[in-house]
Amino acid sequence: MPATDPATSARLSAQRRRDTAPEMALRRELHRRGYRYFVDRAPIRGLRRRADLVFPRRKVAVYVDGCFWHSCPQHATAPKNNAAWWAEKLAGNVRRDRDTDERLAAAGWTVVRVWEHEDAAVAAQRVRVALE
Repeated sequence: MPATDPATSARLSAQRRRDTAPEMALRRELHRRGYRYFVDRAPIRGLRRRADLVFPRRKVAVYVDGCFWHSCPQHATAPKNNAAWWAEKLAGNVRRDRDTDERLAAAGWTVVRVWEHEDAAVAAQRVRVALE
């Protein structure tokens, strides 16, 4: 059974994977503060999960997570159509996020997770703390 109707599927397929408005705001704020980073890059070889921002020398990976796709505790919503499929899909995203965090931590990386609704200046401060 398909997850969505064709119109919804087309809309979801058109969603950006990178360069989203919250990600761009964070990037601008970090750049303004003098930080340089790689964009949309796998932090470690062999891990097919890309971070939104990577600071390889300091081993910091930053993920800007969307409230819907990553089940934000404040803003997550549950689709009513095909609810069971979506519940499993979104739970799988969260499991993958935690697995990514654990794998990176085991490799000596610090992971910073930023919700899309967070203020870019506040998020940039959290990244700065992780970098120091």
